[in-house]
Parts: sequence; structure tokens; C-alpha cells
Amino acid sequence: MGVYILRRLVSTIAVMVMVGIFVFLLLRLAPGDPAAIIVGKSGTAEMIAGIREKLGMNDPMPVQFIRWVRDMLGGDFGISIFSGRPVLELISQRLEPTLSLSILTMIFSVSVGVCFGILAAWRTGGFIDRLLAAFSALGYSVPIFVIGYFFIYFFAIRAHWLPVQGYVPIAGGLRPWFVHLILPTLALGLGYIAFIARVTRASMLEVLSEDYMRTAAAKGASSYAMLFHHALKNAGVPILTVIGISFAYLIGGVVLTETVFNIPGIGRLVVDGINNRDYPIIQSVLILTSGLYVLINLTVDLAYTLIDPRIRY
Repeated sequence: MGVYILRRLVSTIAVMVMVGIFVFLLLRLAPGDPAAIIVGKSGTAEMIAGIREKLGMNDPMPVQFIRWVRDMLGGDFGISIFSGRPVLELISQRLEPTLSLSILTMIFSVSVGVCFGILAAWRTGGFIDRLLAAFSALGYSVPIFVIGYFFIYFFAIRAHWLPVQGYVPIAGGLRPWFVHLILPTLALGLGYIAFIARVTRASMLEVLSEDYMRTAAAKGASSYAMLFHHALKNAGVPILTVIGISFAYLIGGVVLTETVFNIPGIGRLVVDGINNRDYPIIQSVLILTSGLYVLINLTVDLAYTLIDPRIRY
């Protein structure tokens, strides 16, 4: 296990280096000049040249890249070009809304999706199974922003049950915090529920067809014991894999959801950074999210040994 973890850490460093190079070159080779955006339409060529010199944008690309990596390893993610504030401070201020939405969405998606998939596998061909097929087609095909605006119109504008948009910090009260996240969580979670439920159903059906499951039924094991004690545990590896993938892909969905529901999270910060050509913000968020993605994959791989003792690295 120790050798496996060490090998994965080395590969993680290699992946992060490649991601860093890609992000660095992609932003600088894209059209547009941040210095021109900073000075505005009334800026002169001399003002633009001064901004570029101050930000070190006139240095060769390798020098800029080495300086960026050195500062980032030292905990300095740079200063926002547009706002003039430390990037790490801006990210920390936007972290709570994004984490709140992501964690609630995963709890909701995993709880409903796994239960839905188990019931569909247990009563294959029945009403729940057919309902899952229809729900999966809907969850896969309808974009998040369409679902979000649909929920806003019916549950917020027409019914007046929930707030239209916005976010209330946890310090402002648990109830307002939760109420403002209900619609975003539902809109973002529907697609992941369909994904998790379909994989759970397929994995459970494979396990339920095994001989030891028929033996357990012949010995009089209850439905609960068969489903949750025998079948779910043996079907856990594919389910855990898809949960890890869903949590990693959730990063992209959060950006769009925060925009639709006007949540001041990291997704909105990235959108503003792209519009303003704010290199330090975009680079820092992409690097941090890439590192989180790799860490989730490593955690999922290590968790396999807890579910299936036969797996050894």
C-alpha cells in the first residue's frame, strides 16, 4: 500500500506540472491583453506598456512560468489584476458558498440516487424501474440552466415557496442558509441522481444474479439483509467509483449553477476572472480544482480496499 501511495503521489505531481503548463500557456496565448482591460478604453499605449512592465508580462514565458510556480509553492497565489487584492483572499471569501452547494448536492444525489437504484434493481421491470429510465433520460438531456430557471419560475416566482436567487452565509442562520440552497441543490443534483442511480441499478442487478444471493434467499434472509448487507456491499466498487467521478465533475456544474442562482461562489469568481482576463484568479482556481480532482481519485482508489478486502495494491 505504501509503495502504491508513493507511486500515485509521484504521478500526481507529474499531472499537476502538465496542468500548470497547459493553464499557463492557454491563458497567455489566448487573444486579449489584460493591461488594456485594466486601463480601459481611454488608456494610452504608454499606460498599457507601463502596466505590462509592472505585472512582469514583458518577461519571457519561461521566466514568468518559473516565477509563478515559485510563488505558488510558497503560498503566494498572486494579486488580482482587476481588483488588486490577494487571490487567496478572494478565493477564501468565495469558498463557503461553493462548498455548501457542493456538499449538499452530493449528500442529496448519493442518498436519493443509491436508494433509487437499489429499488429499481430489486423490482426490475416494475414501476420504479420504468420511472428511473424516464428520469435518467430527463436528467441526462436537460441542461442545468434550463432546470434552474424552471425551478425558479414555478417554486419561487409562481408559488413563492423559496427565494429566487442569492445566498445567506451559515453565520446568518441555518434556516436561511438551507432555504437559499434548496433550489440550486435540486437543479444541480438531478443529473447526478440519474447517473448514480443507473450505475447502482446495473451493479446491483449483476450481484443479485449471483449464486450466493440465491442461496441467501433460500436460507430465508430478509429483503433488507439481502439488499444492504450482501448485495450493496459487493456492488460497492462501481458505485463508489461513480460517486467519486460525480463529485469531481460537480466542479464544472457549480460554475453554471452559481451563475443562474446568483450565488457568490468560486464559480462566479472564475466567470468574472475570465471576463476581466484576470490571469492570477483563473490560474489559481484551475490549479486548485485540478489538485482536488486528483485527490478525489486517489481517495476513491484507496477506499476500494475498505469495501472489498480482496483488492490489494
